[in-house]
Amino acid sequence: MGSKVTFLPKGTGSLNSGPPTGGAPPQPGTLFVLGANGGMSVTPDAGFPLFFGRNEPDVHVCVGGHDKHVSRRQGLITREYSRWMLTNTGRAPIRFPGSRLVLGGDQVELPTGYTPLFIVAPRQEHLLEVRIAAPTPRSEPGRGREVYDEKTGDDARDLSETEKLVLVCLAQRYLRDDPHPQPLTWGQVADELNALGPKKAWTQKRAARVVAKVRKNLSRQGVHGLLEKEVPPPAGNALNHNLITDLLVTTTITRSDLRRLGDH
Repeated sequence: MGSKVTFLPKGTGSLNSGPPTGGAPPQPGTLFVLGANGGMSVTPDAGFPLFFGRNEPDVHVCVGGHDKHVSRRQGLITREYSRWMLTNTGRAPIRFPGSRLVLGGDQVELPTGYTPLFIVAPRQEHLLEVRIAAPTPRSEPGRGREVYDEKTGDDARDLSETEKLVLVCLAQRYLRDDPHPQPLTWGQVADELNALGPKKAWTQKRAARVVAKVRKNLSRQGVHGLLEKEVPPPAGNALNHNLITDLLVTTTITRSDLRRLGDH
């Protein structure tokens, strides 16, 4: 691999404070990726696709090695048109700092500087540290990607077809990879559901009752943050946001469910 691709040993300090020291300053645009067992650095001209995931022999950087909810090949980082691109090739969502989730099959640009990524499993999140040494020019990303659609756990929630339809409608901004997603309002949900068929049977109250029932059922199963008494006031969108996050993490709803709303 030469000097364009180098290993970072286990025990390398956090990338939060800067690139690993010990040599000349890194080439602008150099990628650093670090997991619990070490990592790798890749120069922008290396032409090297970097895989990460739980199965250490099959990836370059191991993350979530003992958690079967993390895919064997969970993600891929490639250099495309002078930008580093992250593709989620697994089933578990990948969370950026904050609430933005990158779902299976989605591809996003990695920002310059330090970015902690979190592989979101039902019982814990697994940290993958990423740092890009310097700014890179902006241009249109490529569309090619390789997706390893792998079942990593049978944790999907049991929903009726009606419940799933309402929740996919409520959560569609999350499924469409909105950088700052929020649940739709009840009025928007009712309008969109009524637009799907001729009966116009949906009201704001009916949609809210369906979702409230799901929240109560999941709360009884041990999911926290779905009842008003479990979140600080004012609750606002927190209850539905917490519900949607659980449904995404457990792959109860996925991007393919947007077909229920007429997407192709």
